[in-house]
Amino acid sequence: MIARVLSSAVIGIDAYIVEVEVDISQGLPAFSTVGLPEGAVRESKERVRTSIKNSGYHFPSDRITVNLAPADTKKEGTAFDLPMAIGILTATNVIPENPGKKYLIMGELSLDGLIRPVKGVLPVAVTAKESGLDGIFLPVENAMEAVVVKGLNVYPVNTLSQLVGILSGEKNATPFISNFNGLFENREMEIDFSDVKGQDNVKRAMEIAAAGNHNIIMIGPPGAGKTMLAKRIHTILPDLSFEEALETSKVYSVMGLMPEGKGLITTRPFRAPHHTVSDAGLIGGGQNPKPGEVSLAHNGVLFLDEIPEFKKNVLEVLRQPMEEGYVTITRANSSVTYPANFMLVAAMNPCPCGYFGSKKRDCHCSYTQIQRYRTKVSGPLMDRIDIHMDVPAVEYKDLSAKGDGKSSKEILQNLKKAREIQKDRFKGLKIHNNANMTGRHIKKFCEIDNDSDRLLETAMEKLGLSARAHSRILKIARTIADVDGSEKISADHVAEAIQYRSLDRKVLK
Repeated sequence: MIARVLSSAVIGIDAYIVEVEVDISQGLPAFSTVGLPEGAVRESKERVRTSIKNSGYHFPSDRITVNLAPADTKKEGTAFDLPMAIGILTATNVIPENPGKKYLIMGELSLDGLIRPVKGVLPVAVTAKESGLDGIFLPVENAMEAVVVKGLNVYPVNTLSQLVGILSGEKNATPFISNFNGLFENREMEIDFSDVKGQDNVKRAMEIAAAGNHNIIMIGPPGAGKTMLAKRIHTILPDLSFEEALETSKVYSVMGLMPEGKGLITTRPFRAPHHTVSDAGLIGGGQNPKPGEVSLAHNGVLFLDEIPEFKKNVLEVLRQPMEEGYVTITRANSSVTYPANFMLVAAMNPCPCGYFGSKKRDCHCSYTQIQRYRTKVSGPLMDRIDIHMDVPAVEYKDLSAKGDGKSSKEILQNLKKAREIQKDRFKGLKIHNNANMTGRHIKKFCEIDNDSDRLLETAMEKLGLSARAHSRILKIARTIADVDGSEKISADHVAEAIQYRSLDRKVLK
């Protein structure tokens, strides 16, 4: 007899239906799994056999063949344990076949019959809903992820015997229900922009960066507050929409990083990999490709502290995701695409010793050393960073000041208005914020008057600004105008934007 059970596997952050076919025939005792199973899937036969026996059921001593269809795609993970066990028990008539119901089943089995959590439940639940299935049986710990998908019946189970009882009609199954009202309302954070003393100009630059989703790099001496500022920028970014939260949560679900007791990532991610990270760790990869830090920062912030210390080949792989908003990883046997639409925040010292331009300490670096240090971040990569901001050392009077600056909540309220302006401006287009404007969009939405044009021309000649800075300045000026609630870009907006391109100026020793 052949039994068929529906399960699912994940490619990238999307899932597809896998039909687990179980055949039990006469012959020498054997348990073979076909359909390109990876190591964990091949090992499942021992878990399944022991779990069935320890749950009080008879395990057949015949030849068992399990096929995972479609058979031409690799299957990995432990989520096939439970459907394999159900298939065997159906083939031995412990569970009656019920062709009128279509359920998707997934879960890892322990040796005593308990069902353990698995990865990738959220994209699997989305696929189950799109495929018109009646429901999904999964581990209790994964129920919060699956219930996010509206219109799908989610049945959490603890043990193999519990699921057998439900499928046999001996027990009733109650769909899991969770109330997601107010899911995005609680935005209380432990850190706030008001914690940062002084650095008003830098705070303003970060406000502009957050408003237009511009990449930003901060250049300043050690202890100036670059890291402190970077860690607070996600507190002034707008809330995730449900669609953004769902897409971000898929990445975390596939990696098994979903916070315990939560079914959805509701705050924008903040990722800060160490400078020793490999290119596979940053961009994603491996023999069986997995998401990297750029995908874990999707719809959030990727912070690279001391960016010149990262290996050059690691930094160069950032160019495609920064430009396209996704990353494609190709191997000999597979190709997967992961989302990677993040805001890059980077920090670096102005020179190897860190004190070039400082009024308090002398810099002992030569002009050549400074140039060599700064060129560790290549021109093409720097070309994708809109805002370059000098971060001076904090004065004592600022550190000892009693009052607090603007809070993250106050800044956020202002930025929401700027984001709404951009949303209306780009309605019907494939872009959503000023940072993603191309040359055609800049020409249409960033018109400047004669005074602003003369100011920009003078700045490019006198300050030695590069040609690539021209379009960046116009995009930043457009965002500044949006933050100020101005429909037109004025000379003041252009002047402020020019100040945010410090690395394009000539270095004078």
